[in-house]
Amino acid sequence: MLPLALDAVCFAARGRTIIDRVSCEIGTGPRTVILGPNGAGKSVLMRLCHGLLQPTSGTIAWQGTHETRRPREQAMVFQRPVMLRRSVLANVVYGLKLAGVSRAERELRARDVLDVVGLADRAGRPARVLSGGEQQRLALARAWAPGPEVLFLDEPTANLDPGATREVEYIIGQIHASGTKIIMTTHNLGQARRFADEILFLNEGRLAERAPAGQFFKQPASAEAASFIKGELPWQ
Repeated sequence: MLPLALDAVCFAARGRTIIDRVSCEIGTGPRTVILGPNGAGKSVLMRLCHGLLQPTSGTIAWQGTHETRRPREQAMVFQRPVMLRRSVLANVVYGLKLAGVSRAERELRARDVLDVVGLADRAGRPARVLSGGEQQRLALARAWAPGPEVLFLDEPTANLDPGATREVEYIIGQIHASGTKIIMTTHNLGQARRFADEILFLNEGRLAERAPAGQFFKQPASAEAASFIKGELPWQ
């Protein structure tokens, strides 16, 4: 499905431009982290890429097509995941059902992925009684189980304590190692330093800089990025 090409993408709401003429191409492989100050448009850009929002102008295309959403090939996990009123296992099985996985395969695949994320022993528990960290691990399992080519993650550890954050980061690393492309927003510069392969830096809705992560943090090319790294711009 990749690359994902954005061409002069704009998005406006209530008379305000949130994304302003963003153009770039995102390919397979490197973990892409979107950074930017408060109000830069990171989450909106993520939703545009996933197809939850439509651009006001410009195009978003997968491999030269004009399809902005292919549910069986991509998935998204939000900062506050929505848990179905079902068991842990049933949450994953339902996601597989929506992805078109055969009935015979669903439970086996669901149990396999729950084992990887450390929730096998909670398979029969109601999903909504899990802790915040466990719910985020379940959300990752549910998104990962169908084998998406691309996984969008919007601030996946924002509300978690350090221990739960490490567990979620480990799982994201496993998903990346399995061959799924990771595109993620984070407000945590430390997380971006240790996790990102490349950085897309947004400022006031514009793509101010794109660079390999090491280069971005050591020698940012834009004044806005340098100020952000120093903590001189408000974080989101």
